Amino acid sequence: MNSSQPGLGAVHASSRSAILDLIRAAGTISRVELTRVSGLTGATVSTVVRKLIDDGLVLEVGRAESTGGKPRMLLELDPFARYAVGVHLDHAGITYVIANLGGAIVARWRRPGAGADDPREVVARIAAEIRATVARIGVDPARILGLGVVSPGPLAVRTGMTLTPPVMQAWTEFPLAGALEHAVGLPVLLDNDATAAAIGEYWSGGVPTGSAFAALYMGTGIGAGIIVDGTVYRGSSSNAGEVGHICVEVDGPECWCGSRGCVEALAGPAAVVAQAREQGVELAGRSVSEDFAQLARAAARGDEVPMALLRRSARYLAVAAQTLANVLDVAHVVLTGPSFALAGSLYLPVIEERLSRSFFARASHAVRVAISSNAPEAAAVGAAALVLQAELAPRVGGMRMALDVTETVTASA
Repeated sequence: MNSSQPGLGAVHASSRSAILDLIRAAGTISRVELTRVSGLTGATVSTVVRKLIDDGLVLEVGRAESTGGKPRMLLELDPFARYAVGVHLDHAGITYVIANLGGAIVARWRRPGAGADDPREVVARIAAEIRATVARIGVDPARILGLGVVSPGPLAVRTGMTLTPPVMQAWTEFPLAGALEHAVGLPVLLDNDATAAAIGEYWSGGVPTGSAFAALYMGTGIGAGIIVDGTVYRGSSSNAGEVGHICVEVDGPECWCGSRGCVEALAGPAAVVAQAREQGVELAGRSVSEDFAQLARAAARGDEVPMALLRRSARYLAVAAQTLANVLDVAHVVLTGPSFALAGSLYLPVIEERLSRSFFARASHAVRVAISSNAPEAAAVGAAALVLQAELAPRVGGMRMALDVTETVTASA
């Protein structure tokens, strides 16, 4: 008897999470409709919903129009019942967001990056920033579920960053999650920034359910997050999607990852900035991100050298996008991250053209390419979404519904 209890607990947790996720996706939905779309029994749905109401996570918000019988009571997520904090840690800057249970951003801000600073000092700074902002906006700390922290990969759960760009060497093997949990006093989830950006895009409703999609991320580095049928594809160590380290020139320049000819080494922001200097372009030189922003503005004005450099970079990024599309057969590619926020309009047509011409399955379907509406802080938004999904997303494979619940509810009203 005792041996069966963990299994029962897991089923209950999955039922609770599945119902929460369906209510969030639908906006408003009745118990009868929850029973139909979830596949759970009516008794299970009623029990779980009652507990969610008691916990303050779900509200009864009135009755639907009668279709002949007793009008059904409608349920809705209380977005202000819980909150999550998201932090994107990068040497170029630290981006923060606080999101409510419905996924709406209630605060966002940015501070100087980690750079070569002592990780312990940065952790203390992050903790102070979060405490000050939570107090300023009036959020009850008891309602904060946790802290999502994302940074460039590759990552390991216990030791954080296991391999870092030269400017972040101090963070190699630093126990990031544990240090932040101790400093902030909240549970911490750690993930790759590109994967988080994809989760944030999916969570915000920018991608249809039931589709395969990739978020092509460019900050100071290049990566990708992959979601298939609402489920994140992580790989064996949560480091899938490192398209910045696809080799496109066997004898190309050395990359910080240890390989040669990587997309990032040839076409990432640092490479573009270095190429600009080699061609005599005068740059402020404060940081790669600021210099790349300067080049993007110059290219938008039509300056010849910056335009040529960004178009060259875009051609390599288009190869990365094509590789993702060919291997994963994705229907959507979203361009996101701070660098695409600056120069996405220059990259978008080049990537679209290559996919329309060279995507292997183009006769079956096109690949839609778009720039994220949250590109500057996409990774931080995704970091908060990680925490929210830990509360809302199903914990057992197969429980997530690919069905568009909103359409189901509308049709049955």
